[in-house]
Amino acid sequence: FRAEHERRFGYRPAEGTPLVIAALGVELVGAATHARLGTTAAAGAAAPARTTRAWFDGAWREVPLIERAALGHGAPVEGPAIVVEATSTTVVEPGWSAEHRVGGELVLTCRARRARRRVDAAVPDPVLLEVFAGLYTHVAEQMGAVLRQTAASVNIRERLDYSCALFDAAGRLVANAPHMPVHLGSMGASVRAVMARWAGAVRPGDAFLVNSPYAGGTHLPDLTVVSPVQWDGGAPAYWVASRAHHADVGGITPGSMPPFSRDIDEEGALFVGERIVSAGRFDEPLVRALLARGPHPARNPERNLADLAAQLAANARGAAELERLAATHGADVVAAYMGHVQRNAEERVRAALRALPIAAR
Repeated sequence: FRAEHERRFGYRPAEGTPLVIAALGVELVGAATHARLGTTAAAGAAAPARTTRAWFDGAWREVPLIERAALGHGAPVEGPAIVVEATSTTVVEPGWSAEHRVGGELVLTCRARRARRRVDAAVPDPVLLEVFAGLYTHVAEQMGAVLRQTAASVNIRERLDYSCALFDAAGRLVANAPHMPVHLGSMGASVRAVMARWAGAVRPGDAFLVNSPYAGGTHLPDLTVVSPVQWDGGAPAYWVASRAHHADVGGITPGSMPPFSRDIDEEGALFVGERIVSAGRFDEPLVRALLARGPHPARNPERNLADLAAQLAANARGAAELERLAATHGADVVAAYMGHVQRNAEERVRAALRALPIAAR
């Protein structure tokens, strides 16, 4: 259980931590009659097909255009081909085949692995630029979904007062989900503060906690968890971070937003980039001590710990999504397109600013 917990949530619970069963699910599996999805196809080969021009493998080609109703079962159609019907169009790629089954199903099967096309990462392709921008945003969106689903507080689950983002090796923003703008504008400074404090000492499985306004923080209830993403134990290739508004971190008034504070200690617990997860192990005693220090400690540390666990889970999902991207496209391509996306964003902002009307003096 602890190993699976670490794989899914990014850290391993301390030994002796009691397990709480919060929900049980039951799945039943039984026999059923075969579903009939449409008219039964006739046996034998498909009727002679028309052809049409279609774009495959970087060129226009004449390929079969087949009515699905004319497909016979037991005679697969080899790609490239196009199968059409009243409600959909199925593209059969080269190396794939389409077979019309007796029950009406159209089953596509990969017959041969195709060599992955080598992407020239040095020159941004306009289509791939949009694809990778969407992929990076997807990483942050997945982080946000995990954070909301696993958090304990109303602030995160209902008010949606949280933000997640992806940063490059230098701590510069690459992509964020459409969360809280006030969080996202300063989160990069928190990532870079962690990088500066722990330069050369970051290890795989680490995570750091920041809320200091001197390190990119907003108000103290906004706790930011920063995690490195490293390949083979090397220097961090990327960073992921999640910021969430905790219900209370201490201070002279409940909620940790006192209007009459004259010193930052009166606002609550201060974190300047402490390492709260070391090599995959959550340092709960350290976090409890930090929440309890000072003249005005946190009022509900158990809730803080629960929400921090949700933030660690969000960061673990972000790291897993990045590893999946690197395995699919290559780590060099993923890193190169991060730079392309950033430069494209800069160019678009500059163009938008140039287009603004300038009032006559």
